[in-house]
Amino acid sequence: MAETLKVNPIDCTGHGVCAELLPEMISLDEWGFPLADPRPVPPALDREARRAVAACPVLALKLMRAEEPARSARRP
Repeated sequence: MAETLKVNPIDCTGHGVCAELLPEMISLDEWGFPLADPRPVPPALDREARRAVAACPVLALKLMRAEEPARSARRP
């Protein structure tokens, strides 16, 4: 199942470690806070994404399962 990166803006203090470790998916805004790509993390970047999450000094970066579209309760 695909996962996406989520940043908790309340916890984040703008160290920028995540953007250094995963520049393909995370950029920094003008104040140095991360902007995570909302698309699912590609399999080729999974290891780097997990490394960036683990390296966050305040644990503000997380990998979350991508939400799947709701299925209809009715079956044809």
